[in-house]
Amino acid sequence: MKQNTMGYKVKQYLMFGGVGTALFLCVVGVPFIYGLYLTLTSWDGVSKAKPFVGLQNFVAAFQDKTYWQAMGRTMIYSAIAVVLINIVAFALAYLVTSGVKGQNFFRAGFFVPNLIGGIVLGYVWQFVFNRAFVAIGKAISGSAVSLLSTPNGAMFALILVSVWQYAGYMMLIYVAGFMSVSKDVQEASLIDGCTPAQAMKNVTIPLMRSSFVQCIFLSITRCFVVYDVNLSLTKGEPFGSSVMAAMHVYNQAFTYKNYGLGQAEAVILFLVCAIVGVTQVMIGKRGEVEA
Repeated sequence: MKQNTMGYKVKQYLMFGGVGTALFLCVVGVPFIYGLYLTLTSWDGVSKAKPFVGLQNFVAAFQDKTYWQAMGRTMIYSAIAVVLINIVAFALAYLVTSGVKGQNFFRAGFFVPNLIGGIVLGYVWQFVFNRAFVAIGKAISGSAVSLLSTPNGAMFALILVSVWQYAGYMMLIYVAGFMSVSKDVQEASLIDGCTPAQAMKNVTIPLMRSSFVQCIFLSITRCFVVYDVNLSLTKGEPFGSSVMAAMHVYNQAFTYKNYGLGQAEAVILFLVCAIVGVTQVMIGKRGEVEA
């Protein structure tokens, strides 16, 4: 009975989860609350004075056309990138669980791009697009321009690099999903007359629904807040046509010294990302129960 007291439970929690909770509050909780306070000020990020302006920053954020243009680009980029990331990741997971020779080596190789920092990754691919691809184009056709020099090309480059970076990580989740599906169930479906494609569509994929929910959620949250690759690969060029929402927020706060407005726009970005992500998870979980 003594072990069921509230004091004992509190001590047990503090022993195992106290440090993690304290770190979370220091790194996430307190800065988030302080950020909400800054949205109500016109602080420039430098001075000691933080004049209170109420909800004026949110009004200005909703009137900021460049911010909503960046938000629109972010949504387009995220929609395309999320679909491609998961298609490629699923295909890679199927490949490395199909018994192909050297599949463990391929798993490690496909995961390596996720270990490279976004800044380094952007500069590496910037060299590839500006030098390697241009040189190949000139050798083939006599003339070529970098993809990064055109608005559509820059967006395509961002999507390509994001798929290359994140597909390997999502692949591991799909690999776990494939391995969780019982071989007996798959064999039974084949014995009942299903083709391999039908067994995949009607048996394997429904049983892997939780893996799809996790991968799509992670892809959405990562793509919505992309900044490092955006900075090092395109710097928002050409002519600001590849500035994503996170980069616009950073520029607003730290480049233009409108910290309160930048913080308000960051909160809006967070809410949009949270709404999209939570909605996707709820829909996916509902389908998972039905399956």
